[in-house]
Formats: sequence, C-alpha cells, structure tokens
Amino acid sequence: MTRRSLLIGGASAAAIAGFGALAWRRATGSASDYDAYARAIRAAPPPNADLSALIRFATLAANGHNTQPWRFTLGEGVIRIDADESRRTPVVDPDDHHLHVSLGCAAENLAIAARATGRPGEVTIESAGTVVFNHRSGLPATEPLFDAIPLRQSTRSLYDGRGIPPGDLAALEAVAAEPGVRMVLISDRPRIAKVRDLVVAGNDVQMANSAFMAELQRWIRFNPRSAMGSGDGLYAAASGNPSLPTAIGDLIFPWVVTAGGEREKYARQIDSSGALAVFVADRSDPAHWVAVGRSCQRFALAATARGLKHAFVNQPVEVESFRPELASVIGEPGKRPDLIMRLGYAPALPYSPRRPVEDVLTAA
Repeated sequence: MTRRSLLIGGASAAAIAGFGALAWRRATGSASDYDAYARAIRAAPPPNADLSALIRFATLAANGHNTQPWRFTLGEGVIRIDADESRRTPVVDPDDHHLHVSLGCAAENLAIAARATGRPGEVTIESAGTVVFNHRSGLPATEPLFDAIPLRQSTRSLYDGRGIPPGDLAALEAVAAEPGVRMVLISDRPRIAKVRDLVVAGNDVQMANSAFMAELQRWIRFNPRSAMGSGDGLYAAASGNPSLPTAIGDLIFPWVVTAGGEREKYARQIDSSGALAVFVADRSDPAHWVAVGRSCQRFALAATARGLKHAFVNQPVEVESFRPELASVIGEPGKRPDLIMRLGYAPALPYSPRRPVEDVLTAA
C-alpha cells in the first residue's frame, strides 16, 4: 500500500520545449477529460442500484500500488471477492499481505454501499482469504460512511502540521474496531519521529533494490491518457506531480526518483502529519489480513468524513528487518505490524483511476 511521488520538478518544462506543445497534449491527454472520468467513476449509486453499481463503489477502496487485485463473482444472493493473482506485486508484497488487505478494503466498501442502497448483508472471510458477501433485499439505511467512499483518497502531499482533536482520534479508534485487529494511534512527536526514521530507513533499503524500482515504475501512469487507458496504477497527478508523456517519464524516472530526494520527502511528509495509525492483526494469515483491510477502510472513510487526509507509509512493514523495532515502538512486541497510515489536513489531489466493472467481474 505504499506510494512513491515522482520528484520531476522542472524536467517537464525542459522536455515540452523539445517535444512540442501539440504533440505533448496528444501524448498526455487532458486533465479536464480525466476529471470528468473520475467524477463518473465516483457517482453515487441510487437506492436499489444494480449489483454492478455496488461493485463499482467497492473498487474505490484502497489497494496496493492501485493494482486493484480483485475479482468479483455474482451468485444468487452472494458476491464473492477473490484475489486476482495476475495483479500481484511480488517484490514489495512477496507473501500477498497487501493483496489480501486490499480485498478487505473492497469488502468493507461493498458492505457499506449495500446497506445504504437496500441490500444489507454479512461479510464472511474464508481461511484462504476469499471474501463472501451474502446479501438480501431490504430498505436503504442511513450509513454514515457511505458519502465518504467517493471522496476518500490517499493524499500523498505535505499536510499543514495541525494536531488532530482528541475527540476525533477517539471516534476514529472506535470506528476501526474489528475482531482480531488492533489499531494503535500515535500523536506524540517523539514516537512519530521514531516511526519517521524507520520509514526513511525502509525507503533507503527499497530504493537500493533494482527489482523494487522496476516493479514500482511498471505501475506508474505518467499522464491522464495512460491512467484512463489502463484504469489502474499510480497516477502521477495524484501525487502532485506534472503530466509527462509516458516515453519521457520512463526515460527520466531513474534520474529523478532518488534515494536522497525520497528520503527528504518522506521525512517532511511525516513531520507535517498530525498523527499516525498502525494496524496490527492477532495472527499473520490471509483471513486476518483481510480483517485488517476492513478495519483500515472504515478508519480511512471516517477520517475522510471528518475532513482528514491520509496516506500509507508502509516501508517498515514491507522491509521485514524493521518490523520488530516498529512493533516495539507501538507497544506490540512480537507482533507483525500490518499497515502504517499518516493523518492530517491538506487540500485534495486528483483521484486515482479505476478499471471498468466488467473488467473485474467473473462469470459464476
């Protein structure tokens, strides 16, 4: 669930001079077209909406590298969510931890949207991590988190440094409650600094790994045309970066995404945050990872509803050697931390792309 911003800076200005403005526009597409595309994806389903509208809302969930690693299968009164192993990220996520967390995030969106539109049901997690949602007809119910689903995003920018009111933190902690999962909130600056240092150290290890960098670059979408065409991946503008033709982005990526630049960026971003949330499951297996995803998604939606932004900074959970120290910092020695999320106040950025519903549906 980690994201890396592209520190392209003025490179786009230099490139456009040689590329030509018209050719540049043709290669990158239009930001206004992308905004219309993003609005359509996030249009709220009406009461008694068909199942495809619910699945569309489910796919707005958080997920690693925005690979959207899920397949939905419709049956009589049931929706199954299975892992799409073709969308694995084996370098950053070799044991499919983030993949199963992503399934849990989608399951929570699905359950919330179904209750709000008149199809209440129950989520069951099978031992291998498959999600089963059994639903029935009912009346649309007031669902406080429903309106936050299309607004939630991982906002990968500097926050304004304000602290978060204790009442809001307590409310978020209550929303995140999930059997088998604990969420530890950190708002004191000394512990935030300790986690920051682990994030930076983990980032250094990852960026020294050429396979990690190649996997990351594979999922970056440098411009609106590429993001809309694939419907997935890490849209550069969603991290506050300029639009580039894909050929130019691929060419300059190794030169502008440097360990030093990323180190400074992450340190500043965490220092600008009002709090950190670390999620820990009782056990390290697919079913518990799905449960972490459900807890995390509710937490993110509740934060969104309160005007808070969030972003994942998962380097210390992705680099195994840093997990014990992180567990100690959060008071959970011997456990495997699952996710780290930073919280704060900031303007929204452009939204990430999503694939069409028909691309994630499998015939029963």
